[in-house]
Amino acid sequence: MANHLTWIYIAIVSGVASTAVAIYLYFWVMKQDPGTEQAKEVASWIKEGSKAYLLKLYRALGILALIIGAIIAVVFSIQPETASGGAVTMIWKDGLTMAIAFVGGALCSGIAGFLGMRVAVEANVRTATAANFSLSRAFKLSFNAGAVLGLAMVGMAVIGMGLLYLWTGSAEAVLGFSFGASTLALLAKAGGGIYTKTADIAADLVGKVEVGIPEDDPRNPAVVADNVGDNVGDVAGMGADIFDSYVASTVAVMLLGASMGLSQAEHVKYTVVPLVLCLLGILASLIGIFLVKVKEGQKPGPALNRGTIITTIIFALFLFVFVKLTGVNQGVFWAALTGLITGVIIGFTSDFFTNDEQKPVQETSRVSTSGSAINIITGFSYGLISIVPSVIGIAVATLVSYHVAECFGMSGIYGIGISAVGMLSISGMIVSADAYGPIVDNARGIAEMAGMDHEVIVRADELDSAGNTAKAITKGFSISAAALTVIALFAAYAEVVEAAGVDLAISLREPLVVAGVFLGAMTPPLFSALTMLSVTHNAFDMIEEVRRQFREEPGILAGTQKPDYARCVSLAAEGALSSLILPAFLAVGLPLVVGFLLGPEALGGFLGGSIFTGVIFALLMSNAGGLWDNAKKFIETGKFGGPGSEAHKAAVVGDTVGDPFKDTAGPSLNTLITVMSLVSSLFAPIIALFHLIK
Repeated sequence: MANHLTWIYIAIVSGVASTAVAIYLYFWVMKQDPGTEQAKEVASWIKEGSKAYLLKLYRALGILALIIGAIIAVVFSIQPETASGGAVTMIWKDGLTMAIAFVGGALCSGIAGFLGMRVAVEANVRTATAANFSLSRAFKLSFNAGAVLGLAMVGMAVIGMGLLYLWTGSAEAVLGFSFGASTLALLAKAGGGIYTKTADIAADLVGKVEVGIPEDDPRNPAVVADNVGDNVGDVAGMGADIFDSYVASTVAVMLLGASMGLSQAEHVKYTVVPLVLCLLGILASLIGIFLVKVKEGQKPGPALNRGTIITTIIFALFLFVFVKLTGVNQGVFWAALTGLITGVIIGFTSDFFTNDEQKPVQETSRVSTSGSAINIITGFSYGLISIVPSVIGIAVATLVSYHVAECFGMSGIYGIGISAVGMLSISGMIVSADAYGPIVDNARGIAEMAGMDHEVIVRADELDSAGNTAKAITKGFSISAAALTVIALFAAYAEVVEAAGVDLAISLREPLVVAGVFLGAMTPPLFSALTMLSVTHNAFDMIEEVRRQFREEPGILAGTQKPDYARCVSLAAEGALSSLILPAFLAVGLPLVVGFLLGPEALGGFLGGSIFTGVIFALLMSNAGGLWDNAKKFIETGKFGGPGSEAHKAAVVGDTVGDPFKDTAGPSLNTLITVMSLVSSLFAPIIALFHLIK
């Protein structure tokens, strides 16, 4: 590692290559057959609704990013500096650089999400058309489309972080980039999740339960809004979410590397190492993605899992060679390998609890014959049990990576951060599998709405079931990585506070710290409640609208009159955007309120409390929601009475409960705790100064 700048240039080139492959795959998808005129018409409704909502959301978030950027430019132009005698003085710094970094992070996150959504709305109809021929053909198309988001996301992240570090030479500036990405990700994910579940719940409860029509029946006024939601929530929102985790884990380690107290050359080397891990992960993902294939007669789920395992092995080999050739401390290899293995194990644990070939889904399906209450209790209980292996995995990864790093003479906290980067290093592959899910879900909807053959719908259902499991695995990865990332960010926060002249003593014997812990522990449940209440309030309005259309226009159910899809799309969009104010305040405002009112120690306790409950709630909600969804789909294959049976109706109710769990609150919580940690680290010098002056 004689010249650290060389590795940054190589990392940027790898980011460009990843983005270039994403663009190539996008044009490959566009060349595929879009199908019949009827299929193209249905797809156009979804495309227009998705584009309209995303433009509204990004316009609002763009204004918010500029406002926060302006505040950062002013606030960070004045920074405290502690003299040798302990006196605190004010010095002028370049706050504009931090503001540009913040806006750049938000912009890169938005671009990655938009690219993913753009290809998803083109790939869904083409996947449905390909399913007319074979499952393997439809799988290849949908997975390649998902890879557009996976590769664009990691490419944009590495390009942004690499260029910013080259420009400033400062890990703190990259922290601003991460804060911008996280803020946009939180609101994009929460807003998209509220949108998609508003429509999904309304479509299911009125369509399936009340009037007994199939899931994606074109007579359902909410069906287009439901399919739009898959794109704005599960593709664009999820892309921004993983982008955030990926960048935050990298910047946490860069900050720790910059503060390890080594020689100038050494601390620069270990500041750059996480970017090199991203580079190796991109190369491994590029290889792994092109090795994922499904032959006719095979199931898509095992193919996705094989892709993850192959990518993991390739990354480990690349990392081993890198450490051997460059002389980087071997602790980096073992810590990253610990995170990588833990991520795979946690991911496959999520697979066990959400896969329809395993006991939890099958048992939940079986007890649905006794009604929705038993379905909900069983699914919720398995969701609670699913927390155990993941939390044990996080605890083991924390301890092993810490002590492995210490054994090789490195900072233990740096080792924990490297383990988070290792876990997220193969995000290109993981996100490709995740984005595949909503694409095949949309394909299934288009197949039914366009009146395609039953065989096509069966193939689409098989693709969709694998997609639900892939999403659960991805969420397990991202939640676990977020837990390790915020531990590293917590250490970075302590470093920044102490550098500003405050001796940080976070002890549970201090009442202010205990108060902070309780406030932090309260925040993820409160955030979950606010987002899910937004879903229920908005879903109630849409349910009434769907009922009104059925009541006032009997020709809709008779199939002689087209529903007013646009009204439901508009209701979902308006409700989602208006519901983001309080969640945004919780994420950005509450840590600052706690910090300024109660002090740096209380803020440290606040971060600790939010980590614990945030990880627990995120795992519970993601896994329980995926389980309920696949239990419903398992019954729809003909088990326990099949579609239309009492068991099916109970499972639909359970799935409706799980929808905001797995697609609104659950996946937003890892972003919430990351945003709160980043806000705290970013504003730590100012909070410290405020209390020194007091």
